[in-house]
Parts: sequence; C-alpha cells; structure tokens
Amino acid sequence: MNTLEENKKSVTAVINALYTKGDLGAVDAFLAEDFVDHDPPFLDDTTREGMRTASRIVRAACPDWHSEPDLLIAEGDLVVEHFTACGTQRGELLGGPATDRAIILKGINIFRVRDGRIVERWSRLDELGLLRQLGQESRP
Repeated sequence: MNTLEENKKSVTAVINALYTKGDLGAVDAFLAEDFVDHDPPFLDDTTREGMRTASRIVRAACPDWHSEPDLLIAEGDLVVEHFTACGTQRGELLGGPATDRAIILKGINIFRVRDGRIVERWSRLDELGLLRQLGQESRP
C-alpha cells in the first residue's frame, strides 16, 4: 500500500472509530500529540481533547450517529473527505431538545497526516442546515 492509500486509511479509521463507533480512545490512537483542529466543531478547543469532546457530544445526542465518506482524495500529506453523517436525535444537541428525528450533516474535512497519525484538521460543515433541522434557525 502506498503512502496516499495509507493516509486515506488513517482518516477513514479515525472517523469510523471516533464518530461511528464512539470509541473515544481513537483520539489517542490516531491523532498526534501536537494535533491542531483549525475549525473545532464545538467549543473552542483546538486540541485532541476538543475532538474527543465533539465525539462525546454528538454520540450523546445521537447514539446511532454514523459517518460515511462520499469522497476521499489524497495528495501529498493531505486527505480531503467529503462526507454525509446522520443519526437519530435522542438527546440535546446545540441547545435543541431531543426530537427523535433523523438529522443529517454534510461537510468537508481536510486532514494532514504525518507517519500515519493526523496532525491537522480543517473543516466546513453545513452548520446552518443542522441548526434548521434542530429548529434553531428560522428560514427567511
């Protein structure tokens, strides 16, 4: 397996373990000690602990949360992931009470991988779409 494929495998493994399975230990296994999240999904914690917290929040609200890569592209030490994630909202999320409805989140992540471990992440998530599904953003 070449380095590009190994990098894609590392990204897929951390997303599957951390978000789909809810394995908080995946942070220690797949994220480098000096990991930096340039666009943390919750709070302002740009460290590995921020990723662990984000997974904990998502999985508490949607225990069946899972993420599927729609597209993975690797070049050099970067892996771009376009994904669709979904789950049933059984708990509070972003201030919204449980709805027992399915919610969907689409987004794009860019990961930088070094020696099989993720060292940086940039992200653009459809946060407005998610807030609308939670009933927190009125449509114009």
